[in-house]
Amino acid sequence: MKVGLLTGANPGYGPYSDRMSALESRDPVVLDPSAEREDGVLSRAYRALSIGIVSVVVLIAFEATAVGTAMPVAARELDGVALYAFAFSGYFTTSLFGMVLSGQWSDRRGPLGALTTGIGAFAAGLAVAGTAQDMWVFILGRAVQGLGGGLVIVALYVVVGRAYPERLRPAIMASFAAGWVVPSIVGPLASGAVTEHLGWRWVFLGIPVLVVFPLVLALPQIRRRASGPVGGEAGAGSFDRRRIRLALGISLGAGLLQYAAQDLRPLSLLPGLAGAALLVPAVLGLLPPGTYRAARGLPSVVLLRGLAAGSFIAAESFVPLMLVTQRGLSPTLAGFSLAAGGGTWALGSFVQSRPRMAPHRERLMTTGMVLVAAAIVAAPSVLLHSVPVWTVAVAWGVGCFGMGLVIASTSVLLLRLSAPEEAGTNSAALQISDALSNVVLLAATGAAFAALGGGSTAATPATAADAGRPAAFAAVFLPMAVVALAGAWVTRRLRQR
Repeated sequence: MKVGLLTGANPGYGPYSDRMSALESRDPVVLDPSAEREDGVLSRAYRALSIGIVSVVVLIAFEATAVGTAMPVAARELDGVALYAFAFSGYFTTSLFGMVLSGQWSDRRGPLGALTTGIGAFAAGLAVAGTAQDMWVFILGRAVQGLGGGLVIVALYVVVGRAYPERLRPAIMASFAAGWVVPSIVGPLASGAVTEHLGWRWVFLGIPVLVVFPLVLALPQIRRRASGPVGGEAGAGSFDRRRIRLALGISLGAGLLQYAAQDLRPLSLLPGLAGAALLVPAVLGLLPPGTYRAARGLPSVVLLRGLAAGSFIAAESFVPLMLVTQRGLSPTLAGFSLAAGGGTWALGSFVQSRPRMAPHRERLMTTGMVLVAAAIVAAPSVLLHSVPVWTVAVAWGVGCFGMGLVIASTSVLLLRLSAPEEAGTNSAALQISDALSNVVLLAATGAAFAALGGGSTAATPATAADAGRPAAFAAVFLPMAVVALAGAWVTRRLRQR
């Protein structure tokens, strides 16, 4: 190993580097590469914890990829197709609140309570949705799921920050990304088979049973390694009521903004303006100061996460629709055009986790954002019928590789730049930037798509013939490529001068 990687210290980063150096100096010094392998994330010391928390990620990933397949059938049987979009927005808005609450909870009392409560809420929401006899009850279940998901994702970040030395964090973050590969491929197929042969309810009711396994493995290790406030009882305290109020504001504002984006009538401007009025002060209060202007260090890390996730996901949402409406592919083949992305995303996360890559992390992230921008620009080339449709699959595989480099690295940098007692709050800010950028950019691209005659972004195969003009798709992909290039510029501001 290089000398600079023995403790993971990196004095060029952020305002917290002095405080973090004391924490990082406790990492064991590894001089023998074989000893490093023995003390990896799957070594005896970390095996149960690593398998347990990665299993939680796998379950969340499987739910996210499987539910989308069962949702149309559920909405039709519950006579709630008109409320279909609320089943997704309900999850999103409560997850934002859960993220902020989990950050407060984890910093003041440790991540164990937030994690167990989140898993319980996630399982309870699945049970409510799976047994619902009415669409509004189904939406309530999805909202409970979202609260649990927000609690879990932030608590997991805090567990990684507390339980693993810095040199192992890139590897466990790469494992999180790898945990999405199999669900992204198997999830839709398994969900379709279960929905067809057993019914859509079992897609929801089957997952809570699987929660027991990761709990048995991980909770004893979390209790031993990462429970309680930082610094013992002195670190405990009451929740910041102002941040909780801001969390409610950001959740309600995001919900109103999504509702307005789904209805382009003039009257929908009112909830849209109300949502923006709630969102702006809440975002300024919950994200690190200077995030909106790309201040160097932690604010730029948080901003980059939003630019990367928002641009890529907003563009990806329109890829299957473009292939179905413009090139005549079946929905199944259009979906398979994105299947390879799970593997290349995991590969990018693996590359950034290599110890030899640590000194070049900013350069890796710049490269990653350039690859993302290139993929977004290349995708709409299939609007020209002379371009083979497999071009999208290749381009999206390259873009996912870039996302693997960037997303895992932002997580690693955030934990490095955060003081131990602020890991939860900052992890919540990272997740809020990720989730909020998705809804804002999806709302903007959806409005532009519809305004240019693209039709509904939720077009079904029955209405696909009327759902798209080439200019409407170009209005989605090209602006998102510009956003991704802005992210490439932000990667130059991750290190303090």
